Amino acid sequence: MRTPYQIIKDHYAASDRGDLEGMVADLAPDAAWTEMDGFPCRGTHVGREAIIREVFMRLGAEFDGYTFRLERLLDAGSSVVGIGDYTGTYKATGKPFHARVTHVWDVENGKVVRFEQFTDTLRVAECMS
Repeated sequence: MRTPYQIIKDHYAASDRGDLEGMVADLAPDAAWTEMDGFPCRGTHVGREAIIREVFMRLGAEFDGYTFRLERLLDAGSSVVGIGDYTGTYKATGKPFHARVTHVWDVENGKVVRFEQFTDTLRVAECMS
């Protein structure tokens, strides 16, 4: 069985390929995905379909070139921490942004059960106004 570290590493590799199905392949049916207050898709989204619709599809619809670039991946047993950068351009304003970000993942029985994002939401808000 893959370790939590490998599961999250595989998620980021799928993200780099633009492979949405690969990105969500290891989500538990009731996975809780939390985006920071102040972020466009803020709140906690539960379940694979909600996460796809309310996070990934929304970001793709509202931003051009929205990307996450992983800088470091830290192994903390059943928890994994990804540190990196978000970039993109908000379509409605044409303004780009760059923000540092940390992702905290929790994996149980080979499935992602929780994700929480910590980012500089001011940088994102500035591009949206």
